[in-house]
Amino acid sequence: MKKISIALALMMMSMGTVFTSCEALKNTNNTQRGAGIGAASGAVIGAILGNNLGKGGKGAMGAVLGGVVGGVAGGVIGNKMDKQARQIDEVLPGAEVKRVGEGIQLVLNENAVRFDTNKSTLTATAKANLDKLVPVFSEYADTDITIFGYTDSTGPADFNLKLSGERAASVRSYLVSKGVSSSRFNVTGLGIADPIASNETVEGRSQNRRVEFAITANDKMREDAKTEAGN
Repeated sequence: MKKISIALALMMMSMGTVFTSCEALKNTNNTQRGAGIGAASGAVIGAILGNNLGKGGKGAMGAVLGGVVGGVAGGVIGNKMDKQARQIDEVLPGAEVKRVGEGIQLVLNENAVRFDTNKSTLTATAKANLDKLVPVFSEYADTDITIFGYTDSTGPADFNLKLSGERAASVRSYLVSKGVSSSRFNVTGLGIADPIASNETVEGRSQNRRVEFAITANDKMREDAKTEAGN
């Protein structure tokens, strides 16, 4: 995967904490051991990121961190998310894919999903790129997807807030029209909040006009993971 989450760097810092639990892993098989280590690392990473972002985080990262199961079941979920993240990165190289904990943060800027100025209608290019995600979302049906819309800081904040929500809703409507179940989606607009680049430059404003996805395990995936883990 070309885009590597900051969680991977934090994982390296957290390995000492993980390996203090070696004694507890001696009586597990290889599958359980690998899942357990992955889940423990994810839990440490989630705690660090959660403290940095704050529990009240409204964006995709906050939504991903809010869905942590933990334990061996969390490792099972994480393995499935690893596979889904790799497939997303393969079919849509213009996207920014971040694997964090037990979920995926997917950032689609104007290179992948763009809108005309002051409009929420999807362009032909945006539709073509969303089409590439449909088979992946269909293959991993046991996930919930929250879509967050953002704008740059140009124009009134209240207008941008409304526009960002409409853009997120347009993405959901299009994916639903292509066969992805509507029950899997939540949408919200965050307007000018959480810029990822400076709004003082044309390039920065372009990066801030984006849509983000938080992909997390739904109830069925969580229960299946617990069964697989022997919980």
